[in-house]
Parts: sequence; structure tokens; C-alpha cells
Amino acid sequence: MIILVLNCGSSSLKYQLLDMQDDNNYRLLAKGLVERIGMPDSVVKHTLAGKEKYTEESDFKDHTAAVQKVLELLKDPAQGALKSLNEIDAVGHRMVHGAEAFSNSVVITPEVVDKVKECSEFAPLHNPANLLGVAAVSKLMPKVPQVAVFDTAFHQTLPPYAFLYGLPYRYYEDYRIRKYGFHGSSHRFVSRRACEMTGLDPKNSRIVTCHLGNGSSITAVKNGKSIDTSMGFTPLDGLIMGTRCGSVDAGVVTYIENKEKLTPDQMNSIMNKESGFLGVSGVSSDSRDLEDAASKGDKRAAMTQKMLVYQVTKYIGAYAAVMGGLDAVVFTGGIGENNFALRHDVLNNLKYLGCELNDEVNDGLRGKDTVLTYPSSKVIGLLVCTNEELVIARDTMHLTENE
Repeated sequence: MIILVLNCGSSSLKYQLLDMQDDNNYRLLAKGLVERIGMPDSVVKHTLAGKEKYTEESDFKDHTAAVQKVLELLKDPAQGALKSLNEIDAVGHRMVHGAEAFSNSVVITPEVVDKVKECSEFAPLHNPANLLGVAAVSKLMPKVPQVAVFDTAFHQTLPPYAFLYGLPYRYYEDYRIRKYGFHGSSHRFVSRRACEMTGLDPKNSRIVTCHLGNGSSITAVKNGKSIDTSMGFTPLDGLIMGTRCGSVDAGVVTYIENKEKLTPDQMNSIMNKESGFLGVSGVSSDSRDLEDAASKGDKRAAMTQKMLVYQVTKYIGAYAAVMGGLDAVVFTGGIGENNFALRHDVLNNLKYLGCELNDEVNDGLRGKDTVLTYPSSKVIGLLVCTNEELVIARDTMHLTENE
């Protein structure tokens, strides 16, 4: 079954074409990225499996034009993996926010589109962009079934005492103000992959998954289900991130607004785009730049790194407490998969739980599924490379294979 996976941002389009035989038997046929959609200097970067990356500049006025270009490349004699678009059996879409309307992936219908539009108030930059991809495929390949896979769905198993805020209950009743969580496809994938790698029973396990990148979140996965997660009503909550502040006393927000005569939108921009690694270090939003700066003696860069290690450690400890113990800690995402110094510091902070890091395995390790601890370790540490596109492809396959 050949499945096209699309991840549409406001001005970008990531894609993968996979040949799915079953959940664990598949081939990546092609992948790519279209950037700066709607701008005069748009560019597509396309890679056919086994070949060098192909780059082409163009003017993609909208997502329909971008999807059209992707489809052309997929059946191009030199760069394509298909002889005809009729070979595409289904299209899977990443959807950021399904609110309480979607606890699982679904086949896209007009009713689903309407519900996703309703959820757009929770993700105004993401959901409309995701729907542009759906509309483009509907126009160009109207008979091909499409599936929506939601970032928030995995966290719909959170109990009310974990997802509610200490605000008047009417705000939940009237506006559905609650913790939703994000990166759900990644947390779902790496927690299950960790069980495969270690022999843990998914239905009898206590795992903390750490998705660490420019955006970061940590999730407590008990018996295969998310029971708490660090991101909240928006992706702003939780850990310090590239440009997001993470958790902050709400009183600080109103204090700064009053002191500097800021509007809520201005304050929101500061917390989302000027804070985090960038705001604290004054160096960069990229953790690699912080590493370089800290190695050269930059104290604020070093402090920013320590803040992340401290916060990750704190969340793991808290989630171990609410799960009644801890079997495994998983690192994934751009930072989690590549920053071995952070993994070293965090796992050594868990010695009190019986975690025994194997430094010879961890040091220098980047981007390879690996158990990081000794066999005697009471808490297993793992690096697991996330694959959200595969999650989308699997769900799309299961939902459409009999259509």
C-alpha cells in the first residue's frame, strides 16, 4: 500500500512517500520539503531513495501549487518513485489540534473538516495550514482517501485531575480550557518502540518519554497510555525551549504587561518568540550554538543548558512519583537524539532510582536506537529516533486498507 504523508505548516510542506506492507515492513520511497510557500523565493528539496537531494526554486503561490509540484516530482522520470499518481492508495495528514473532538486518527470527511475548523481557535497557526493540505489533495486527487492524525489524540487519556487547571470550572465548561498536550504521535511511537527494544510489556510499564528539540515536551506513559504531559493548553507550557519560555508564574505575565504597557498579543509574542534558550542565553535558540558558546566560557549559555537538564530531571522525578515507579526513560527529538551530554547529565541525576548509565555507549552517540544503560540498571535509559511520519502512515494504512 503506497501512502503519501503530508505535514503542512503555514508556509511549508514536509512529505514522505512510503510503501507499507505492514506495520514493520515498509520502504521509504521519497521525501522532501517545500519552503516559503506564498513567497517569491519558494524552494522544494526532494530526495528519491538512494539518490542525491534535488533542489528547485520556484514561486509556489499556495499549498495547492506546492502539492501539485510534489506530485509532479513523485512521478518525474528522473526524480520520481511512481509511474502514475494512481499508485497512491491514501494520503495521511498531520493535524496539530483535535481538542476533545478526536481521541484517535480518523478518515477525513466533510464533517471531520468542519470539526477541525472548530478546533482551529486552539491552534490558529497550525490547523488552517493542515487543512490547506487536505483541500489541495481533494482538488488534485479527489478519489484518494485521506486520514487525519492528531498531535493531541494520544493525550486524550489524561484523567481530569491531570488536565484541569485551578481556574473557575466554568472556563472549562464554556471554553474547554484544559491541558491538551502535543507531540502525541512522537510520544506514542517512541514509548512503544522502547518496549520492543527492551521486552517491557506495554500494558504493564511505566515510561517517561522526553521529546526534546526546538519545541520540547515530556510525557508519563503508564501501561501504554499518556497520563500526564508537560505541554498544556498551548505548546508554550512546560520545559524551556528554543524560543518559548515554558512554565512561568502567570503573575509575572500580568506584571510585565503592566510595567511595559504591553498588549496580550505583544506579551504572547515575547513568551513564544523571544524567550527560552534565546532569551535566557542571549546567544541563540539552537542548543548546538549554546554548546559552542558554553565551551568558550559563556556563563549564560552554560546556565541555559543547566536549566534544561534541571527541568527534564524534575519532570522525570515527578512522573515517576505519579506512576508509582519508573521502568524506562526515552530520549528523542533533535536534542534528545543528538545531545549525549544532556543525556549523560539527566540519567546520572537518576542514580537514586537505580539508573546506571553506560558512558561508553552514550558518549558521542547520535541518532541511533540504543539502550544507554547497563543490563543491571533498574531504570532503562534509551535513545529512540522518533518517526512521526511512520505513525501517520501506519494509521492511514489501517483506516483505509479495506476501502
